[in-house]
Amino acid sequence: MSEITRSAASNENSILQEFGELAPCRLGLDERVRRRSVTALNRLLAHTMLLRDLYKKAHWQTSGVNFYGLHLLFDKHHGEQVALMDSLAERVQALGGVAIALPHDVVEESDIPRAPRGSEHAANQLERFLVAHEIILEDARPLARDAAECGDEGTNDLIVSQVVRTNELQSWFIIEHLRASSGDGAVRQSTRPVVMFISADR
Repeated sequence: MSEITRSAASNENSILQEFGELAPCRLGLDERVRRRSVTALNRLLAHTMLLRDLYKKAHWQTSGVNFYGLHLLFDKHHGEQVALMDSLAERVQALGGVAIALPHDVVEESDIPRAPRGSEHAANQLERFLVAHEIILEDARPLARDAAECGDEGTNDLIVSQVVRTNELQSWFIIEHLRASSGDGAVRQSTRPVVMFISADR
């Protein structure tokens, strides 16, 4: 990279809007409400981006007797998470925020457990997805209620109709695959505590 290019890439004057700042918009929503919604949506966006990548990794690396079915399922779920990611990012931008986008920001924001670089057994992949979906759902429901209580019906609708429903449906498919592969129909229960996100300005 040339000195000119390197300088341009690091020039702070090229930033139109800092992350965390809100641009003016005319949606009939108070700035405080928009800020709360942007924070909530960016958290769900980070979860979704991480889950998207987990699905693509599993799509490439899955193996075993159920390879073909899981290979197709993981790719389908990946595509649905990509569409969901786009909806979340566009809502953040519509509210005047800046959507989270870079890998290191995603890792800092999401607490979904990281997968190893190596390939895992199919059962481990499925368990990993169940955990990820549950984390998203446990975060999404209180955030949706909070958006509704603040009068941001648009954000509430997005979280309920797309984030919650997509992840519930995908989790159901994963559970059924795990039950079929375990033989006894058992699925381990989550031990993760439910975390409530409350902003200091409320």
